[in-house]
Amino acid sequence: MAKDALVTNDLAVKFATEKDSPYTRWVAAEGLDIIAAHYVPDLRTVELKPWARRGGSGVFINHEATRTSNDCYVCEIPAGGELAPQRQLFEEMILVLDGHGSTRVWNDAGAEVSFEWGPGSLFAIPLNAHHQHFNGSGQQAARFVASTNLPPVLNLYDDVDFVFGTAHDFPSRFAGEPDYFAPKGEQKGLLLDTNFVADAVNLPLIEAKERGAGGGHIRFAMAKGSMNSHISQFPTATYKKGHRHGPGAHVIILSGEGYSLMWPEGEEPRRYDWGPGTLIVPPNMWFHQHFNSGTQPARYLAFKHEVVSVRNAQGVPKAWISKRVGGDQIDYADEAPVVRETFREALAKVGLEPKMDAAYEAELATLPPKPQETVAV
Repeated sequence: MAKDALVTNDLAVKFATEKDSPYTRWVAAEGLDIIAAHYVPDLRTVELKPWARRGGSGVFINHEATRTSNDCYVCEIPAGGELAPQRQLFEEMILVLDGHGSTRVWNDAGAEVSFEWGPGSLFAIPLNAHHQHFNGSGQQAARFVASTNLPPVLNLYDDVDFVFGTAHDFPSRFAGEPDYFAPKGEQKGLLLDTNFVADAVNLPLIEAKERGAGGGHIRFAMAKGSMNSHISQFPTATYKKGHRHGPGAHVIILSGEGYSLMWPEGEEPRRYDWGPGTLIVPPNMWFHQHFNSGTQPARYLAFKHEVVSVRNAQGVPKAWISKRVGGDQIDYADEAPVVRETFREALAKVGLEPKMDAAYEAELATLPPKPQETVAV
């Protein structure tokens, strides 16, 4: 059975200083913590600290396995308040968790756009554009979660003033188009080319039978950036196929109740229960699998940095391709018995039975043959 590859303290000490970086030093200088866990039960209630530079409060979430690809942070805007204006030489995607408000975006050329948002709104900040967030309520705080590619950018330049203070517009990214943040977009296969989604919880999805369980899926290209995100949904009493991919996926539960299993190859799965607001961060190349054990459809949003996507020669993510042909997705027919046993037990606790027979049957029609095992001679 595979292990976690733990070594002696003597060897670990030799590499300890390499865990420090310009990025981690910057977060500490901001007076904020980094949550290194790959599971946060509820982003809406996670503890925050005052963030003087932004004028709100926040916490960073950056599992050690993803610390050099992208990060995640939760920020709160006080009731009747606003965050300080900011520009940044890195990309950022935002999901509103609670509250209503607005955001103003502008560049040095004088172009400016404002838009309003509420719970479930999803949008991206154009590269190096000035922006400022406002809380529209005088009674309640507004809270959002964001993912950025700040870690590799700050680690590369090691210059905070350069990253946050460079005067340069990227007009091909943002030129003040009046409809830049309009809730519309062009659908290209599974990809929705848009800069704003008003309600990610109820956004119509596209069938994605390749991921199993009759679920829906949609992918986003926002603000012409290199980061990406996607939403997946699957019916009650069903579950997605297990798969693995590179680091940096921050999976945020939008609706439904259930659990996820995560494990490095060769080890027993570890269970993490979730509901709306839960964050799951699968470590690099750990298999993981999501199960809907509730009475409503389950939906999640995944923030990720595209540069760590592992694809085949046709451009298809290997996480969508059967392990039988060299991909990183486990077919239902090949999953460990504990997967179905655990699911059946979880459903029984709420008086439900699995609705997976149709998914198992549909898979058989396209299931690749198992590769022949090499016989030692």
